[in-house]
Amino acid sequence: MKYKQGIFIAMASVALFLTPAVNAANATQKLGNCLIDQLNGKERKTLARWVFFSMGAHPEISEFLSVSNVERTKTDKYVGELITRLLVKDCPTETVKAVKENPRAVEQSFQLVGEVAMQELMNNEQTMKAISNYVQYTDQKALQMMIGK
Repeated sequence: MKYKQGIFIAMASVALFLTPAVNAANATQKLGNCLIDQLNGKERKTLARWVFFSMGAHPEISEFLSVSNVERTKTDKYVGELITRLLVKDCPTETVKAVKENPRAVEQSFQLVGEVAMQELMNNEQTMKAISNYVQYTDQKALQMMIGK
C-alpha cells in the first residue's frame, strides 16, 4: 500500500442503537462480546485495514490512498471468511438468538468489533503522535482565553 500523502483516518466510535427490547440489547451485546473474544490481534489489525481501505474509497479521500485491486480483494476475501467463521463456527448460538430477538443484531455487534479493531491501531505510539500533530497549529492562547471567560 502506497500513500500519496501522509494520512490517517480516525474512526469515531459509533454508539450502539437503542432497541426497545432489553433482551434484544442483551443478546446483541452477548453476540458482540463473543465476536470480540474470538478475535486475535492479527485479525483485529486486518479488520482495521479493511475499514481503512473501505473508507479510503470515498471520493474525498481516495486521492490520498493507493491500494491495489489485488490487495483490496485479498483483504475483502479475508474479512468475508473471518466474518463467516465468527458467526457460523465461533458464535452460532449467540448469532441465532440475537438475530431472532433483534434483526439488526449482527450490524450492531460488528460496531463493537469495529471499535476494538480501531483500538488496535490507536494504541500505536506512531499513530497517536500523527493524530496529535495538529495541536502545534492550534491557537492555544485563543482557546485558553475563551475557556477562561
